[in-house]
Amino acid sequence: MQSFDHILKSGRIRLLGLLLFLWSSSSVAEQVEVRVKGDFPGLQKNAEAFIGEVKGRSADNLRRYASTAVSQASKALRALGYYSPVVDWKVEEADAEKTAKLVLEITPGDPVRVKSRTIEIRGPAASDSRFKDNLPVHPAEGDILNHGDYTSLRNTLQTRARRRGYFDGRLVTRTLEVDPEALSANIVLVFESGDRYRLGEVSFEEGHWFESRLLQEFVTFEPGIPYHADEIAKLNSDLLGSGYFSGVDIDAVPGSAENGVIPVRIGLTRRDPRSLAAGLGFSTDVGPRFRGTWREHWINPMGHKRGAETELSGPRQNISTWYELPLDPPMTDAIRLTAGYQREDIENVESELLTFGQQWQHQLDSGWLQVLSIRWDGERYNIGDDEKGTSSLLLPGVGYSKLHADSPLDPSKGYRLQIDVSGSHRAALSSVDILHVNAIARGLFTLGGRHRFLSRVQIGGVGTNRFEDVPPSLRFFAGGDQSVRGYAYQSLSPENDNGVPVGGRYTLVGSAEYQYQFADRWRSAMFIDHGNAVNDLFDPLATGVGVGIRWISPLGPLRLDIAKGLDTELGGEWRIHFSMGPEL
Repeated sequence: MQSFDHILKSGRIRLLGLLLFLWSSSSVAEQVEVRVKGDFPGLQKNAEAFIGEVKGRSADNLRRYASTAVSQASKALRALGYYSPVVDWKVEEADAEKTAKLVLEITPGDPVRVKSRTIEIRGPAASDSRFKDNLPVHPAEGDILNHGDYTSLRNTLQTRARRRGYFDGRLVTRTLEVDPEALSANIVLVFESGDRYRLGEVSFEEGHWFESRLLQEFVTFEPGIPYHADEIAKLNSDLLGSGYFSGVDIDAVPGSAENGVIPVRIGLTRRDPRSLAAGLGFSTDVGPRFRGTWREHWINPMGHKRGAETELSGPRQNISTWYELPLDPPMTDAIRLTAGYQREDIENVESELLTFGQQWQHQLDSGWLQVLSIRWDGERYNIGDDEKGTSSLLLPGVGYSKLHADSPLDPSKGYRLQIDVSGSHRAALSSVDILHVNAIARGLFTLGGRHRFLSRVQIGGVGTNRFEDVPPSLRFFAGGDQSVRGYAYQSLSPENDNGVPVGGRYTLVGSAEYQYQFADRWRSAMFIDHGNAVNDLFDPLATGVGVGIRWISPLGPLRLDIAKGLDTELGGEWRIHFSMGPEL
């Protein structure tokens, strides 16, 4: 029997040998080099991909492999329309420091071009413009034949047929005739669609607990409409997005169709009723902060919801609660009852705000989200040592917003538009007449995948006959992470005789930013901000410029900026700003 030391020593030797083998294998150079005469980077890349990696071979082995490499290179060029390439090869012998290498020298020759392209749609799909229009342009007549483009064209017909409900459709003719001597190719595709299937009644399996009326309101199509995969995908997305369910299983397969009508059967898995979330954050506006959210996703079979949120930081503490009733359609429309309390102590402005309200949310056919609201605000405030007061306001309001973005967390293009109007009158349980308007527009687009351009504009105003009775929560302040960088949070506004910012009647703020993505999830930024909160629209505006860095976290962009306020008389200085959240 071998001793333990002998076994251990033998094992070490084998492990060392394995490591040396792996190291040497990883350091062996690629042994096939492709050289295409002329400027044909696509041909060279395709030939290299077809051949793949070749390592660890002797010169004689490479000679035996040469015919295979030539065949693979020829297939690669044929796929891109070059049917008569001349492929010469040679083996460069190894010396003391280098391994042997097989060199392929390729002369592509003249390409095959598409002489004719015939696409014929038969059956009901022939009159379906969304099926037959906007097919891939390539391969077009006169193009160099690309087999990938031909395959894509053929697959597009079959994919569209499945998406639009032509489940019996098939290509009765799929011909690609190539004449290498004449350097021409003829394409003929004839698609027989068959009848288009239709969507039938939607039924929900037992055990979901919710009222059937509520679930049917998620269905946005009528029974009997022509089938489209997007209708099923939207229904699935809307049910999952409702917050009621952890799983949605939709059965709408053509195999269950009767007389061309597909019944839609849905199985639902109810989610846990409650969730609790907490988080810590930091921004230079409010410093460290704690945020907690409690949500009850369903209370009763009618789909009612409720929740509460709190945010605690040095200058601001608030708690709010809400109760929501879904309307038809429940994906977008709801009535929400709200209540909240907030205390702030920022830049010599102290306030306590108690609010109760109701909102009716409705999405218009144009895509705009409309919110009609009415709320009561009771506020007690001190501005410096000079101005103290209380206010009681009944504020009906209306808001419109629209968001278009290609990604919810980190979009590459899109815009957000929002305008809110509210007001109060002394004849309706209010201590002062107010008309309050606030409008915000944000835009984003990307060039070349790396160059991002962002813009932001905010315009707001307060109409009143007694501005001194308007509470701080309805006055305008500027400056800070989300306003004019290079200035302290809410430090830009008209001041009283003691130099205390008291808030302005109007706000005008604009921003332009350029970002460059220099690494995965990392971007640099340059920006300029310009704006102020003023009592006269012709008052001077403050300017801030700076640079920053962005990290795209799983929760959205984190932003770190170094900004310089250029107007020192308005409080401009070097400031560091840190914030997070979506850019639209």
